[in-house]
Amino acid sequence: MDRLAGRWIRIYIPILLFILITLFPFYWMTVTSFKSASELFDFNQSPLFVAAPTLEWYKILFFQTNFWHWTVNTTIVAVVSTSISLFCSVLAGYALGRLRFRGADAIGWGIFITYLVPPTLLFLPLAFVIRDLHLFNNLWALILTYPTFLIPFCTWLLIGYFKGIPRELEESALVDGASRWQAMMRIAIPLALPGILSAGMFAFTLSWNEFLYSLIFMNDSLSKTIPVGVTTEFIKGDEFYWGVLMAAALLGSIPVALLYSFFVDYFVAGMTAGAVKG
Repeated sequence: MDRLAGRWIRIYIPILLFILITLFPFYWMTVTSFKSASELFDFNQSPLFVAAPTLEWYKILFFQTNFWHWTVNTTIVAVVSTSISLFCSVLAGYALGRLRFRGADAIGWGIFITYLVPPTLLFLPLAFVIRDLHLFNNLWALILTYPTFLIPFCTWLLIGYFKGIPRELEESALVDGASRWQAMMRIAIPLALPGILSAGMFAFTLSWNEFLYSLIFMNDSLSKTIPVGVTTEFIKGDEFYWGVLMAAALLGSIPVALLYSFFVDYFVAGMTAGAVKG
């Protein structure tokens, strides 16, 4: 009994508290999105429960706002920018992690330091670039700027993962007549798949939730992404449209939550291996 009680104190109770703290924002958004306007401002009722659920806010969100356009824009930007970043990161990570050439370590550290540069220092020069390319209110403005902070981290993560793959496997393939490209595609990349998936999840999450660049480069309502559209369209000065705001925030968080729920094992394996081997 003492051992069981100690296990509850050391393991189960902290885990339950962590789960409660993690899931409470989602519960709060869900409860708020189903409350009527009168119930939202009725302070005599418990804020943790819904007395009379309603779909009023979801109807407004779907049929009276540009939420569908924001969702499509966010999906396109996240998928395309993640694909570009992964393609560049896999090639760069493989070259810096597997090939021997002068300056490889310095380049690797330079790439990681580049990731540490805050986006708030880069948006002003990037704004001039986007202006010169006439890409304001164009999704390509985000697709071209997001890799500036996605590629450095993904490359740094994959360098550590590629370094952990035994060189003997590729050397055996090269001895058997395979080219360097074939050895990379058939041996290194399949073995590094958990790291690649982890980097892809990281890139997709950052692209989906990015706010600063989207706020600066997207002014037209139809061109906005979900984070910017929700905060700019449903908050007018000091007036918050809580019902629609919580409904949009809840729906906007579901894709990322589903992504992590399906690939969490790959994410943990990739982050752990990349951090240790790097």
